[in-house]
Amino acid sequence: MGRTLAEKILSDSAGADARANDIVISRVDLAFVQDTTGPLTLRLFKEAGFERLANPARTILFMDHAAPSPARQLSTDHLFLRAFGRETGCVVSEVGDGVCHQIVAERYARPGDVIVGADSHSVTAGALGAFGTGMGSSDVAVAMALGKNWFRVPETFRVNLTGSLADLVCSKDLILHLIGRIGADGATYMSLEFGGPGVDTLSVPERLVVSNMAVEAGAKVGLFPSDERTREYLTLMGRPDDYSPLAADADAHYAETVDIALNNLVPVVSCPHTVDNVRRAAELGDVRVDQVFVGTCTNGRIEDIELVARMVSGRKKASGTRFLVAPASRAVLLQAIEKGYITTLVEFGAVILPPGCAGCLGLHQGILGDGEVCLSTANRNFKGRMGNPDAFVYLSSPATAAATALRGVITDPRETL
Repeated sequence: MGRTLAEKILSDSAGADARANDIVISRVDLAFVQDTTGPLTLRLFKEAGFERLANPARTILFMDHAAPSPARQLSTDHLFLRAFGRETGCVVSEVGDGVCHQIVAERYARPGDVIVGADSHSVTAGALGAFGTGMGSSDVAVAMALGKNWFRVPETFRVNLTGSLADLVCSKDLILHLIGRIGADGATYMSLEFGGPGVDTLSVPERLVVSNMAVEAGAKVGLFPSDERTREYLTLMGRPDDYSPLAADADAHYAETVDIALNNLVPVVSCPHTVDNVRRAAELGDVRVDQVFVGTCTNGRIEDIELVARMVSGRKKASGTRFLVAPASRAVLLQAIEKGYITTLVEFGAVILPPGCAGCLGLHQGILGDGEVCLSTANRNFKGRMGNPDAFVYLSSPATAAATALRGVITDPRETL
């Protein structure tokens, strides 16, 4: 019997015939932490008696969640990360460089890699055919020190895609639709594997959105095949030699299968306070929005900023609605400046935030007031997610976010054409 993408990657990395539910010891090709989970991971590393990293060049410390730091303790944590970097020779990604998951995609992830991060959205790397997954701080500390760790090979939930997305319907609408359909626990500790002819129509940036939110359905990984789209992206990133083809076998066994016709999808929104509380954007026109936030590791890429800029060019945002934009990386910000998108957004009324997580997790740069409503392109809308348990967070695509910023109420972007 053939193998799924997860089985193929873990078989190669473990040097064994890995099948669903097997326990394997796998090499780890990249390990990273960020500034909210990193200090604990590094303390555990030291407490365990570890002194050296297995692969310093493939161990990264990111300062992105509190960047720039809004508090004394967080600044002190940054000092700790920098000191550890000097001691061990690992890579330190500084304040302003961008969100860990975006930089991993731009610079590091390769098809077939096993990537672990002390952050649940490390699943993002699955868009490039890498087994990217989040782990606890102690597990990541072990991976940093030994260059390997244990995994239970996940069963696979196959998502067959056909057709292509209509104009102003985004891959964010695809993943929100899927999560609404199967539930927030519909793929717990499974590999969400995306295939079918519709996959060819999705660019890697679009796939990154989908893989990023696989964990919101409980998945261990969110995997796409490595194909011509992957080769194009890696070449664009200046890494053509990192490309290798990777696909599931035609006779692979899947625990569950679901079919989605991309051409039938419409703009949707996740309503408070769970990601699987999904409704059509067109049904929510009575929801007044105080803040719109475009950015994060989910939708802060140049393609997202370009789409928003195109939709709002020459227009003004709705009175009483704040509009925040955070590019996902320094490279994205530079592209947006060069292409004139930043000028367009500032003229529209946007506030441009530095590359990083910004308001996503509620540490700074966009915390909501009591009773306020935010429409965000992030990946979570849990109660208190943006820093205030008495506020309300809705999730949408960048197109829906732009349309909402134009009107001040949640709006189906197709209504603004």
